[in-house]
Amino acid sequence: MRSMKMKITRVNMLILSLSLSVVAMGGLIYKQQTSKDRKIAIGDLKKLSAAEKVAFTDRGDGVFLSKTKPGANDWLAQQKEPGQTFVSYLNSTPNLPGKVRSVIYILPIGEFPEESAPDLQMLLDYTRAYYHPMEVLMKPAVADAEVKAKSRINGRVKQWLAPDVMRWMKPQLNDDAYAMISVTMTDLYPDPRWNYVFGMASFRQRVGVFSFARYGDKNRATVLRRAAKILTHETGHMFSIKHCIFYQCNMNGANHLNEMDATPMHLCPVCLRKMQHAVKFDVVERYQKLHAFYKKYKLEEEAEWVKARIDKIAEAK
Repeated sequence: MRSMKMKITRVNMLILSLSLSVVAMGGLIYKQQTSKDRKIAIGDLKKLSAAEKVAFTDRGDGVFLSKTKPGANDWLAQQKEPGQTFVSYLNSTPNLPGKVRSVIYILPIGEFPEESAPDLQMLLDYTRAYYHPMEVLMKPAVADAEVKAKSRINGRVKQWLAPDVMRWMKPQLNDDAYAMISVTMTDLYPDPRWNYVFGMASFRQRVGVFSFARYGDKNRATVLRRAAKILTHETGHMFSIKHCIFYQCNMNGANHLNEMDATPMHLCPVCLRKMQHAVKFDVVERYQKLHAFYKKYKLEEEAEWVKARIDKIAEAK
């Protein structure tokens, strides 16, 4: 075992989740955020519509939970992240869709066995609801053999070097692509020193790759939630949204499956406002699309949460 002191040199990439053979660093890095910190992170809401004010406001009623104190092996115990307020997001000159580059593409790589893999139609449906009103299209699947990436065997498991996969993807971007997301059942690793990674996405190069190799579970709803979370989390990075440290949020970093399972599928007020700036969605329409998805795939807890948000926003109109 050794303490984690390595740094990612590829500054334009963000990694969702890493499982490392390390021990916790001496003391937690994360500083607990106060209600004042969270209010500042959301930003000034005075010029917004009544509906947007409700959507982006934390009323302290338990709808949006503050970020929990990380355990010794959790992301924020091992990664120093200052957080990204809405204002700092705007000041970062974020990567945004335009008239030409406006489509999100999903590219399946290899086979997706029904008994262990998430349903591709489900992934398409969810991405369309989550990033409404952007157009989301599924590209024809490609065989593993077509991927030009370094591979290794780690614990009898085949892994691809994730940056290599992204370099292979780059020339295949359509002219109208805002981003292209590869999904695969092949395990990934970001660097020879690291054990594995769930996914990797670029801030500026508009490509990302995500593996569902470690999502197996007898409960299909758990597999669905995990796949939907990682897909939308990593795509969120392509809009220049960094990891959230203010709330329990889909944009939280996660170091292992238990930590990921504890994060919600929804965005907190800070990250929701960033996404609304990027995608220009109507907050009620987006929630309605998500509600329809959750009902279709029998995710009742998420459906109830979204319906409550729709009703609360409706009161402001």
